[in-house]
Amino acid sequence: MTQTHVAEAPRPPGGSGLLTFRTVGYALCVVLTVLVLALRYGGAAHTVTFIGAGLALVALAWLIGVATEELGASVGPRVGGVLNATFGNSAELIITFFALRAGLVDVVKASITGSILGNLLLVLGASLLAGGLRHGTQHFSKELAGINSTMLVIAVAALYVPAVFGRSLGDEHGARVGDLSDGVAVVLILLYALSLFFFLRNPQEGTGAVVAEEHAAWPPLLAGGVLLLAAAAVAWVSEILVHALEPTIEEWGISEVFAGLVLVPLVGNIAEHLVGVQLAMRNKMEFSLVVSVGSSLQIALFVAPVLVLISHLVGTPMDLVFTQLEIATVGLTVILVALIALDGESNWFEGAQLLAMYAIIALAFYFYP
Repeated sequence: MTQTHVAEAPRPPGGSGLLTFRTVGYALCVVLTVLVLALRYGGAAHTVTFIGAGLALVALAWLIGVATEELGASVGPRVGGVLNATFGNSAELIITFFALRAGLVDVVKASITGSILGNLLLVLGASLLAGGLRHGTQHFSKELAGINSTMLVIAVAALYVPAVFGRSLGDEHGARVGDLSDGVAVVLILLYALSLFFFLRNPQEGTGAVVAEEHAAWPPLLAGGVLLLAAAAVAWVSEILVHALEPTIEEWGISEVFAGLVLVPLVGNIAEHLVGVQLAMRNKMEFSLVVSVGSSLQIALFVAPVLVLISHLVGTPMDLVFTQLEIATVGLTVILVALIALDGESNWFEGAQLLAMYAIIALAFYFYP
């Protein structure tokens, strides 16, 4: 299932508390964005610029979430759900677009894998751990878990089939592999659109139970304007981040694959990560699953295919052929998540298991040449 909910941004209880929290957030967005521009055009070290850009993107991703939430509250929860699904991973999509334009195909592919693994293992694991420690055994819909598992299997197949196809034909048939990847990308985007249509038309199947009706604090025009402005700022800061990425990788002595698998997804999705954990701590485990699993599905069924199609426009063609290690880790992760989720119950130890799996995979990619 896709992430079709009106996101609850981390907030303290109470109207004045919310106002204070958001005011601080707005100020951070402005200060960090201006700071990054000063670092980039002031000749600061690449590593300092990279860290500053990462912090600014985290703040801007939070602002996009707030603007989407406000706009969704004005137009209704179902349309708001579509907006959230569209803009939920916008920061990472923009980052990977600039990385693709810079020719960093390995970074882009690794970030796709890293986002799927990060949401299913790191975010879901932390959510189960935090929620379980606070509330003991938590419950959610078995039907929802079953639909999620089926969609995750399709996502794995979309990574597995092009890789096997390419290795079966050999390097001399690279054009055929590219054509297959384009075709698979179109199929996945259509499936993603159908999933949105299905869940919005059938809220009883899962998403309707977790869509929150809220009163908008902003008028729709203001929310839409802030959303567009934040997206433009993300695009600008993302280009700065990508510009500093390669020198930072060399200075830190890490591979492009590890940077794409861990660093880029963490920067692009950290606001959603915090939301998923917070929801679990409020004992809203089903809502938390929508955030973590739904975001992974959105990456696999929408972001990755869009990048494949866009790659032709930027002159850096990208296919869906991933490394054996990437395919194996995603496949094993899907199996593990399905085993944990299909009974409709979770506890803190299952969260610890998912986090342990993430640590093992991160270590494998750290030592990957």
